[in-house]
Amino acid sequence: MSATQLAALARTDDPHTMLRRFLALDAAVTGANGLVHLLGSGPVGRFLGVDSGLLLGLGAFLAAYGAVVGVLASRGRPPALAVRAVVEANLLWVALSCAALGLWLSPSTAGAVWTVLQAITVAGFALLQYAALRARQGNSA
Repeated sequence: MSATQLAALARTDDPHTMLRRFLALDAAVTGANGLVHLLGSGPVGRFLGVDSGLLLGLGAFLAAYGAVVGVLASRGRPPALAVRAVVEANLLWVALSCAALGLWLSPSTAGAVWTVLQAITVAGFALLQYAALRARQGNSA
């Protein structure tokens, strides 16, 4: 992804702001997803064809993870190591989502579609965050 494309998506050409915005977007979406899973684990679980206990646990994890990423996004210059950890955690989430879908979950059609869509979304966050981190590192060199 080019610096111009990143700048257009982030609505800024400042690499620090760009990175912070992509982290903040990840935090907001992940936190909201976690809250939906926490507060609606029963009905959401029935709709997705996934155990409500699993959704409750995932909701707690996602809400906490979203909060941590939000704190990182609030820093003026998020540390590169922490950003890399977020990128790697996001990629791990994508891999685990795909593995869960293929190996142990038997969701409804809506649940299968949701699992794939959220994996694609999280992969997109990882890509944007990695590209913004590289742009920031290239800018400071």
